[in-house]
Amino acid sequence: MSLQGMMGCLALGAALAGVASAGALRVAPVLLQMEAPQQTASLTVWNDGAEPIDVQVRVLRWRQVDGADVLEPTQDVVVSPPITTLAPGAENVVRVVRVSNAEVAGEESYRVLVDELPDPARVRDGTVTLVLRHSIPVFFAKAGAPPEVVWSAAREGDAIRLTAKNAGGRHLRIANLQLAANGARLAAKDGLVGYVLGGAVASWTIPLEAGGASGPIMVTAESETGRFDAIAAPAGR
Repeated sequence: MSLQGMMGCLALGAALAGVASAGALRVAPVLLQMEAPQQTASLTVWNDGAEPIDVQVRVLRWRQVDGADVLEPTQDVVVSPPITTLAPGAENVVRVVRVSNAEVAGEESYRVLVDELPDPARVRDGTVTLVLRHSIPVFFAKAGAPPEVVWSAAREGDAIRLTAKNAGGRHLRIANLQLAANGARLAAKDGLVGYVLGGAVASWTIPLEAGGASGPIMVTAESETGRFDAIAAPAGR
């Protein structure tokens, strides 16, 4: 099942750092990274609303296939408690535990989905009930190859399709992206753009701000380790 398909009309809580917040349901932190031999981490969930809410927490394996995110069931990592009820203003701690006995090879990627469940008492015929979701990236890793990303870009109508191919063993997180050619800014995306996992490929479509681009495109963005610059070759070459 694709990550995009699971989002649907749900609110996806994701940010570069700090606390993800949407409506009554709040979650922190918004990123979990564990270095072997660490196997356990925790999330805190809050109810900032005036009514009690039921919250469901799940963990899914996260892969990238043909440039797109895919989430799959897993038994290697569990969460506790999986369901909780939060009174107004209350908080609860959710433990995230890797229970697999297999040694971590490189980096394992997961997503913890924290969902506010709809209250049947407030459902009305002929109405649509929107619930909230936070999707928290979770990484278990051991010392190994850092990300090694090769970039390519292709013009698609009034946008640029930017592709990152990661030959390294660990993910790269991309935020505050700017694309330029011949010294002129072409496109930009503030905040979190996305991730390219180790050994995977990821793509994003960025609307153009300026006219056509000729030649290589300069990529400027921020990762966990700071700002970086790279060159995106024309796709297919």
